[in-house]
Amino acid sequence: MVNRRHIRIKVMQSVYAILQSKSDNLTKEEKFLLFSVQKVIDLYVLQMRLLVEVKNLALEHLEIKKKNFLATVEEKKPSLKFIKNQVIQTIEKSTEINEYISRKNLNNWKNDREYVRVIWDAIQESEDYNDYINSKESSLKEDMNFIIKIFKEVIAPNEKLIDYYESINLGWVDDLPLVNTTVLKTIKQIKKGSDISLKILDTKEDDLEFLIDLFQKIILHHEEFVAEIDDKTPNWDTDRIADIDLILIKMALIEFLYFPSIPTKVTINEYIEISKDYSTAKSSYFINGVLDKLLKDYNKSNRLQKIGRGLL
Repeated sequence: MVNRRHIRIKVMQSVYAILQSKSDNLTKEEKFLLFSVQKVIDLYVLQMRLLVEVKNLALEHLEIKKKNFLATVEEKKPSLKFIKNQVIQTIEKSTEINEYISRKNLNNWKNDREYVRVIWDAIQESEDYNDYINSKESSLKEDMNFIIKIFKEVIAPNEKLIDYYESINLGWVDDLPLVNTTVLKTIKQIKKGSDISLKILDTKEDDLEFLIDLFQKIILHHEEFVAEIDDKTPNWDTDRIADIDLILIKMALIEFLYFPSIPTKVTINEYIEISKDYSTAKSSYFINGVLDKLLKDYNKSNRLQKIGRGLL
C-alpha cells in the first residue's frame, strides 16, 4: 500500500525527528519507522469501518423516530435505501476487516462515537443524500456512486475527523491522502458477492528494504554532504537553509550515489514534489538548483554508478 513517495516522506520525517532529538538509537528508530508503516493499515480500516458505523447510527435514529407517538407516515415507514446500501453491506460483512478490527482492538467508533454522529449529520445535510434516498433506482452502481460522492465530499475533507486522527497519531495526517485514495479504489472494485481483502495493503518486500536502506544510509552519511552543499550555496549560510530542505537534498544525494537502479530524474522529481508539501514556497526551486549543480559534478567525476540505460 505504501508507495515509494510515501516511503520517502516517512524517512524524511524520521530523519528530522532523530536529528532534532539527537538520538543515537538507530534500531529503535527503525522499529518505529516500520511501525508507522503498519499503522497506515489501521487508518485504512477505520476509514472503511466508519461507513458501517454511520449506517448503524442512521438505523438507530430511524428506529427511535418510528417509536415516537407523534411519528409521521414517513417516519413510520422510512426509506431504508442508505441502510441497505450494498457497498456498506460488503464492508460490514468483510471477514478480513472484521478480524483485523478484533485483532487490533480498533474500537474507536464505539469509544468516540461523537465523530460518527458528526459524519452522519453532514451526510444528511448534503443534497447527494436527499437525491439518493428519493431515487427510484436500486443498483450496486448507484450505491457505489453515492458512497464515492459522500466519501470525497463529506468524509475525506471533514476537519473534525482529520483533527481526531491527528490527536491519535500525528503521522496519520500525512497518511490520509494515500489512505483515502486506497479506500476509493477499494470501493470502485466491489462487485456483487465479493469480499474485501486486506492483501492490497501489504507493502512489497523490496519497498520495505528501500525504506530501511534509505533511512540507514541518510543517517550514516548525511554529514558527508555538508561541504558539497556549502560549495553549491555560496550565498547561503547552512544554518539559514531550512532543515527539511537540507534533509531532502541529502536524501536525494544518497539515492544518486547508493541506489544504482533509481534514475536521477525520478529522484529529483520526487524530492521537488515532496518539498512543495513539506517546506517553504521557494524550496522546490532551491532544491532543484542545488541538485542540478551537484549532479553535473557527479557526472563529471564519474561518481554515479547507475545500472541500465537512461538512468542518469
